[in-house]
Amino acid sequence: MKVLLPILVLFIASSIIHGAEKKKIIYRYKKYEKFDFEDLVIEGETGSPGDLSIAPRYQRKFKNKLPYRKNFNVEIRKGVERVR
Repeated sequence: MKVLLPILVLFIASSIIHGAEKKKIIYRYKKYEKFDFEDLVIEGETGSPGDLSIAPRYQRKFKNKLPYRKNFNVEIRKGVERVR
């Protein structure tokens, strides 16, 4: 009882302190923002590409690691038997 009472008092006091510190935070966002692109000055050089070309790339062909099967009748029968 001697230990339980101080622990209970500390717990209640800490919950009251944390409860008093909570403040409601209100976020306000801009409702409207105007951009003036006419006053914007961009400096640089413009150029056109001489010829447009795409370099060919090597396309790898991967081997199928799954075995090739003509049909899956055995698996289909097993699936139907499991449903029944």
